[in-house]
Amino acid sequence: MVLRKLPGVSASGMGLRLSQKFVFLLFLSGLVTLCFGALFFLPDSVRLKRIFLSKNESPAVTVGSDNELSKKMPGDPEHQRAGLKGGEGANVKLRVSRKPSVTHGARTVERSVGSRAQDEWSPARAQEPAARDERVTSAAHNGERGSPYNYEAFKKCLLKPALGKNQGTPSDSETLQRREKVKEMMKFAWDNYKRYAWGKNELRPLTRNGHIGNMFGGLRGASIVDSLDTLYIMGLMEEYEEAKEWVQNNLDLNSNGEASLFEVNIRYVGGLLSAYYLTGAEIFKQKVLELGEKLLPAFNTPTGIPRGVINLGSSGTSWSWGWASAGSSILAEFGTLHLEFLHLSELSRNPLFTEKVMNIRKLLNKIEKPHGLYPNFLSPVSGNWVQHHVSIGGLGDSFYEYLIKSYLMSDKTDQEAKKMYYSAMEAIETNLVQKSPGGLTYVAEWRGGILDHKMGHLACFSGGMIGIGAEDGPAGQKQHYLDLAAEITHTCHESYSRSATKLGPEAFRFDAGAEATATRLSDRYYILRPEVIESYMYMWRLTHDPKYREWGWEAVEALEKHCRVDAGFSGIRDVYASTVSHDNMQQSFFLSETLKYLYLLFSDDDLLPLEDWVFNTEAHPLPVIHKSCLQENSATQDHGQTNLE
Repeated sequence: MVLRKLPGVSASGMGLRLSQKFVFLLFLSGLVTLCFGALFFLPDSVRLKRIFLSKNESPAVTVGSDNELSKKMPGDPEHQRAGLKGGEGANVKLRVSRKPSVTHGARTVERSVGSRAQDEWSPARAQEPAARDERVTSAAHNGERGSPYNYEAFKKCLLKPALGKNQGTPSDSETLQRREKVKEMMKFAWDNYKRYAWGKNELRPLTRNGHIGNMFGGLRGASIVDSLDTLYIMGLMEEYEEAKEWVQNNLDLNSNGEASLFEVNIRYVGGLLSAYYLTGAEIFKQKVLELGEKLLPAFNTPTGIPRGVINLGSSGTSWSWGWASAGSSILAEFGTLHLEFLHLSELSRNPLFTEKVMNIRKLLNKIEKPHGLYPNFLSPVSGNWVQHHVSIGGLGDSFYEYLIKSYLMSDKTDQEAKKMYYSAMEAIETNLVQKSPGGLTYVAEWRGGILDHKMGHLACFSGGMIGIGAEDGPAGQKQHYLDLAAEITHTCHESYSRSATKLGPEAFRFDAGAEATATRLSDRYYILRPEVIESYMYMWRLTHDPKYREWGWEAVEALEKHCRVDAGFSGIRDVYASTVSHDNMQQSFFLSETLKYLYLLFSDDDLLPLEDWVFNTEAHPLPVIHKSCLQENSATQDHGQTNLE
């Protein structure tokens, strides 16, 4: 017996004397305290925490069932080119990649994680108390740091009417007919969503029911919020009013679920901001400021780098994706907040939102970049890179997009964003841009110095990004950047034209004799993604080369032939198969991005002119902040009010 070996314990088994018992118990209590303290407070002790955290704190969510492939994982975080977009060959269902089996997890999942197969949306919770900043609750609703946002002054500062002279109606009949076809596709998709999935996040057109998913923390109506601006821009006013009424009466932000910070930001925050700026309806402003406040606890980390998943309820706890290396945050997720958060500060008159994203930029400027490149994984605890995987597709994409768009949205005053973007572009050209034996220009991925000659569908947004950044690059480089943008867009078109369906795969390779084709079965699907069409739209605006409209029309015909079903649109599982198999998911980004970019491609340039608007990574138009004009008009109106009083 163990007790017999302890000093002071009698052989007769009478036990310890009182003083010895006290010392022994004190020792045991100290040992237990030490062990449990280490268990809960050492960084990234995810597996152990799962054992002890309560059910409410650490739910395990199953992903990938129901034939769901999805889209800003952090990254496919549905398109939104961020967070989940970047994994390899896996079907996720979090907007993780906008893939068939996923349901559109994020540009993160969708845009950034794109293809990462996760069986479980597992919390790597190194949680921190979610003390909500009092400055937010007061200022976000009351505008304590200045007068309320002046919407009329904003409209006066636009250089051109948002909807153009005639809603962007093209003058030639063929282009007009094509635009009307896209509008009909939108109405068909919307009507079926309304009929079979109203209030749910997305439509399952084959089974004619709705899908909720677990990317939005209990929020509902993702397709409604994502469609607001598309309906308005297309002049589908009855449908827009239906959507607005639903937001006013049914969009409940008091959920207690676990959401992708990236996906909620690009879809819900971006969609509500865009709807407010286009229409001036106060309900959108009210909802977006309330939602924006709920995202702030994600930034409560030692570095201020937000974690990828947040509880939208009162706890505000946040944690990293379970699959993310060493509890890291994803470049395309924490790097895809800047546009929306600056506008949250504009509307609330509270600088806290801007401070949060500027802190991210400050840290990124401070740490060393390998060969000038930004790896995809960063520790929110130490502020160091976790591994050296670089991609402008899933996991990285929209970070670069938001650098150049931050510069443009600032009315070209944000010199720091400009410097970061062009420095990154120089590093990307030096290390990642390649030319295939067949003459196709592509952007490879970089893994610790070794190139992976793969390009994802998510990376095809880069043609448009490089194009809109050409004007303000280094002296004498404008044509070079336009040429590079055109070459990449051509390569992405080739990935479409080389398939049986004339739709592009999730990823395509340039090795072992392959060029712009998917060589793995897991890369052959298409989930209604917009990135290639997005680049067509930008390149049309920049060059007016008619081939971009022709390529866009090819995509329309392919969507109609292979993705349109009786009750909506569905992704397909193999773009190389002559007989298609559908994935039963009408992604919300199809309504927000794919159809919007097609409509703009066949419209005149004065519909959402680029001088006044930038598109977030979910294609929600946000206005350029003409700061000097806004200040002047606001001062004039304030002075007028004073005189009246």
